[in-house]
Amino acid sequence: MVKLNLIATAAFGLESVVALELKNLGINDVMVENGKVQFFGDYSTIARTNLWLRTADRVLIKAGEFYAESFEELFEKTKALPWEEFLPENANFPVTGKAVRSRLMSVSDCQAIVKKAIVERLKGKYRLNWFPEDGPEFKIEVSLLKDLATLTIDTSGAGLHKRGYRKLTGRAPLRETLAAALVILSRWREDRALADPFCGSGTIPVEAALIGLNIAPGVNREFAFTKWPWFPKKELELAREEARSKQRNLKLLIYGSDISEDELSYARYHAKAAGVEKSIRFFKKDFREVKFAEEYGWLISNLPYGERIGDGREVEKLYRELKILREKLPTWSFYFLSSHPAFEKLYGRKADKRRKLYNGKIETHFYQFFGPKSPKIIL
Repeated sequence: MVKLNLIATAAFGLESVVALELKNLGINDVMVENGKVQFFGDYSTIARTNLWLRTADRVLIKAGEFYAESFEELFEKTKALPWEEFLPENANFPVTGKAVRSRLMSVSDCQAIVKKAIVERLKGKYRLNWFPEDGPEFKIEVSLLKDLATLTIDTSGAGLHKRGYRKLTGRAPLRETLAAALVILSRWREDRALADPFCGSGTIPVEAALIGLNIAPGVNREFAFTKWPWFPKKELELAREEARSKQRNLKLLIYGSDISEDELSYARYHAKAAGVEKSIRFFKKDFREVKFAEEYGWLISNLPYGERIGDGREVEKLYRELKILREKLPTWSFYFLSSHPAFEKLYGRKADKRRKLYNGKIETHFYQFFGPKSPKIIL
């Protein structure tokens, strides 16, 4: 059985959530690092992690790792790796790179050297002097951190946040992986109500429904590895069969509301595209007017940030008025994502827990206010 060193990349702050997801898939030997989680697996693991990981950005194969303090060292150590085990002779293998606090700070030079080293390695193995690169794509990245070079091959292709259901976007869309992370971090249970009174195009309710129904987010999409000649096609077929057999037929209490009918039309479209439209009730209403019959529930929202000029005072007024929801729903738990540094002061209550997360390049905090039914185990 082949054993591969794999890496699930993640936005900063979500590494432990990705590690939890891997453990729930039966992968226990995980190493959590900044921006990634390392683990080991086989072909089946590649298929299952790409299908199931809700909060990771990509799944990579670690082709090699070594220290390089000169371009010559980078070339020779890259060439020494067994690239022929991954790249067929017609492989299309673009090389990207990044460097942080490394002697080799010229990323473009590092990319060119890695590309040349791989070509030289393949020349010796395939007895060719020229490679057409007209076959399947193998995206390679060279990452240098304090002179430690890590070379990876991307198995995912399009990022894992691209589930396939979100075709329309309105104002400041929340990435699907972050939306799923907010639901997981809240420890929401599918037998409780969940509401988002600022739902926009519906990403949080849709991701919650996928979690509640145990639908693998990648079950209907394609990945880079599916076009690789050496990857057993049966592994993806088996992983998809397993995923579909684990879907649950439950009645969920998920609500999404917004003041914009355009945004709600996007949300309904996305819910239908994701196959969860029967699990979510969308309605138009100002957050100050929303009411829910359930005694206990989770309210999870990505709040307006006020990033545009002139929005600041309006957003601060909105934050102060959020206490209306608290007064209406005294037994609910509240979870808000915001970039405003004075959110707690404006809201009028210190969070029980806060967590730094990044919404794209925007630094935000996830403010968590626990109700009487909130779980005691906190990520």
